Amino acid sequence: MTMPAHSDISSAMGAPAVVDDWDDIRLTDIYNAIRPHALRIIGASALSGMLGYGIALLLPPTFTARAVIVSPQQQQNSATATLASLGALTGLGGGGIKSPADQYVSIMQSATVGNRVIDRFKLIEVYEAKFRADALKILGGNTRIAAGKKDGLISLEVDDTDPARASQMANAYVEELRWVTNNLALTEAQQRRAFFEQQLRQTKQSLQTAQSQVQKTGFTAGALKSEPKAAAEAYARTKAEIAAVEVRLSILRKTLTENAPEVQQQTSALSGLRGQLAQLERPAESAGSQDYVSAYREFKYQEALFEVFAKQFELAKLDEAREGTLIQVLDPATPPERRSKPKRSMIALGAAVGAGLALSAFFAFRGVRRIRAS
Repeated sequence: MTMPAHSDISSAMGAPAVVDDWDDIRLTDIYNAIRPHALRIIGASALSGMLGYGIALLLPPTFTARAVIVSPQQQQNSATATLASLGALTGLGGGGIKSPADQYVSIMQSATVGNRVIDRFKLIEVYEAKFRADALKILGGNTRIAAGKKDGLISLEVDDTDPARASQMANAYVEELRWVTNNLALTEAQQRRAFFEQQLRQTKQSLQTAQSQVQKTGFTAGALKSEPKAAAEAYARTKAEIAAVEVRLSILRKTLTENAPEVQQQTSALSGLRGQLAQLERPAESAGSQDYVSAYREFKYQEALFEVFAKQFELAKLDEAREGTLIQVLDPATPPERRSKPKRSMIALGAAVGAGLALSAFFAFRGVRRIRAS
């Protein structure tokens, strides 16, 4: 014989049906469900807290060493001086890196510096890593490098189980930063010095050739009237500026894309200078003594170009002789006296609170179900 459902009996007797609706749960229901188990919840929470503290005692301590350096100020190099020497083109360099400190943070976070630190302290064996990439990843997780937005100071923190090694690694990052910046500055200066030395040699030969052509055409007053000296010199300066901007553009294209603001600015400047050159060439098309005018123009152009390259060559030689970037350490890393983690009290508190909340939720759910079902 099949018994009717509870809802059917209630409906038949005229009583309202019991609906298992959890939206009608009241705080008193939850409190009444948890109250009988209060001692059990407190005991379990205390036991969980002690267990968490015991596990924290078994964890190896971690020490954090901290170093602070002043954002390095790099000396002006010839790449910057190139625009300064061109007068009207001084403002065409565009905006560089807004925060130099960010550049040095990226250098210390690079794989080059990381691999040198790994080799220096044999971290593959220390971290028990199978591959160098694994050791590099662990090192990155144990290292935090940040630049201050207002003061420009760079803070460096390194975690390690050995306090002495933690401080040595933090100071090693500073030493590697100094090595990388000096090496990059020296290499860049050498490249520019060799480049301008080659350009200077070629321009010197072209200048001698242009001087010979002027001497062959002869020097007459009529030629000077048809092409005044001032106009010829303006033509030479404009053409020299075009050559200098082309050099600047070729250097930028080695490290930047065509969409970079610096490349676009130099391209726009080059287009404007070529337009000026076209205007300066128009009057000479109908002038007399074109042989002398053309030779004289070429001579003045090579002369101006020789002066530009000579200045850049000397500046590159000065940059090559400099020591590079000066890095000042504000707070060198020292072996920390206290561990930074694990936070044993926080672990114990978290275990106790977690266990208490879990048990309270369990008893509340079970008790409310019983209350609603009755």
